[in-house]
Amino acid sequence: MTASGEPERPLDVLLVEDSPGDVRLTREALRDAHPSVHLHVAIDGVQGMAFLRREGAYGDAPRPDLILLDLNLPRMDGREVLAHIKADAGFATIPVIILTTSEIDVVKSYQLKANCYLTKPVQLDAFEALVKSIDDFWLTNVRLPSNSQS
Repeated sequence: MTASGEPERPLDVLLVEDSPGDVRLTREALRDAHPSVHLHVAIDGVQGMAFLRREGAYGDAPRPDLILLDLNLPRMDGREVLAHIKADAGFATIPVIILTTSEIDVVKSYQLKANCYLTKPVQLDAFEALVKSIDDFWLTNVRLPSNSQS
């Protein structure tokens, strides 16, 4: 229940990630931490932008409440995706968390208006803990704009 007594709506999270292993780990960790989250996956930047723009197969895609974005993606890298998201008034208010193995693009990501930059740990337990911390902060404590405020 929300503070106003209304039932909480499920949250939609878009994960833009090309590693099937990282997708699986993120899905499992989010399911354990927050079962009502709907995780949508795009395997490259072009698919991620098509999802956001509701193009092609994504015509009925929901507007995500949060985006988890890898930087090292095929076809359109995460930096380009981030720049497109933050330059579009319809998407700019969606929080984008950079979740990547790269440790060199921190400043560039914040210049492109990322909301958060997290480095993926290599250990399974640490990765699960990181995803749970994303859930605790971004999906539990932070007040996100509602889809009607887009």
